Amino acid sequence: MASSDISATRAPGATEQLSTRIAFFIAGFGMAAWAPLVPFAKARAGLDDGALGLLLLCLGAGSIVSMPLSGALAARFGCRAMVIAGALLLSIALPLLGALSSFAALVPALLLFGAGVGLVDCVINIQAVIVERASGRTMMSGFHGLFSVGGIVGAGGVSGLLALGASPFVAALVVVALVLVALLLAAPGLLPYGSSSGGPAFAVPHGVVLFIGVLCFIVFLTEGAMLDWSAVFLVTIRDIDPTHAGLGYTAFAVTMTIGRLAGDWIVHHVGRGRIVVFGGLCAAAGLLLATFAPSWEAGLLGFALVGAGCSNVVPVLYSAIGRQNVMPEHIAIPAVTTLGYAGILVGPAAIGLVAHAWSLTGAFILIALLLVGVAASSRWLRV
Repeated sequence: MASSDISATRAPGATEQLSTRIAFFIAGFGMAAWAPLVPFAKARAGLDDGALGLLLLCLGAGSIVSMPLSGALAARFGCRAMVIAGALLLSIALPLLGALSSFAALVPALLLFGAGVGLVDCVINIQAVIVERASGRTMMSGFHGLFSVGGIVGAGGVSGLLALGASPFVAALVVVALVLVALLLAAPGLLPYGSSSGGPAFAVPHGVVLFIGVLCFIVFLTEGAMLDWSAVFLVTIRDIDPTHAGLGYTAFAVTMTIGRLAGDWIVHHVGRGRIVVFGGLCAAAGLLLATFAPSWEAGLLGFALVGAGCSNVVPVLYSAIGRQNVMPEHIAIPAVTTLGYAGILVGPAAIGLVAHAWSLTGAFILIALLLVGVAASSRWLRV
């Protein structure tokens, strides 16, 4: 639907709000289901940390290609068509990631998975902006909270299936079945159009927008470390059973979800600037606890602190985009989103390279130092 036709379309209401929440759940659920499968893929293909880091780079490459294009695709074909397309790509790739046993075969599967994840994530954020604007109420924290709920169910559910004896391939098939059911439920309320904003589909961020993007990159890099490396850390450093390795990401996702669902209240009472300071320091402390405490239980507590710290930093940073005048909002948001999500998608590959050259604990320490930098940025950032 052309942007000129959008004004003639019925304003989004309760049905679209529900579908937006379901679609956020799908995005978090499908992406997090990969986390417990990483150690199994690593073992099947006989990869060391460096090779795994290069493999994970493919996930980032697929997403970074699809994300900048998502706005233009949604404007041309509508949010509904693009969310469905992304979910189908994800559903095709995930069982392959649960079964393939060579580096060469995993590369295209992870590219496909990354493209699907990136497409769903960006397009559903476009729909969320439209639906929130139509409602006249603040709803973004709740939408993103459903992404986190999906992350908990995805990581925890797949870990449970593996612990019960299911193979990674069977666990992936269960995830796909649930994704398709949720997609059917969401489809009626997914918008048949995209954003009506003009301007280029993507622009390189600069000025304060670039600064915000770099901070988002660091926070999302931390999330990517939890998604792709928490399970590997618990298995290889803390000697936890591989079937329980998904508990690390689950601990992170639980506190992330609680923080997001309570985010509006927390930000109102604590203040945006303090959220950035306390959030960055809390996440850094969690990583250092996981790194230096010798027990896997302390590692879980550390990952939980990382989730609590990171939960509301990015929403505050996105609010700051709306108060800057360096770039138009409808151009700045896609630019920052792509740069930020490069952290969660490309960053884990860099962690693998650092882990190979130094150690995984060393990589976690470096991330903790970056998070301290995020906390310090509040002095220069008007949030």
